[in-house]
Amino acid sequence: MKYSNHLTAGKREVLFKGKKVVSSINSKSFESSLKELLSMPKKVGIIPPGFEHRADLISNLFYGTPSLDWVILWVNSISDPFQQLNVGDRVVIVDIV
Repeated sequence: MKYSNHLTAGKREVLFKGKKVVSSINSKSFESSLKELLSMPKKVGIIPPGFEHRADLISNLFYGTPSLDWVILWVNSISDPFQQLNVGDRVVIVDIV
């Protein structure tokens, strides 16, 4: 089985349990993109009612697309949006649009 994610910032191939895995994560260009992302201007957003636990809706609210939900999760070090991202929580929003 070959896995390739949707990111296009380079790629890295590794063997995992005898299977070839292709990913952009941990590639040099991906790491460079993340550093660039952190250097961009930021603002603070507050999660409104109805958007709790939904990084896709928060992404759509601030960026106009749900597909940048990973940016919100990554920048805010959120590993479990179902336990985090509560109403009234402050989230860092990178100004990428």
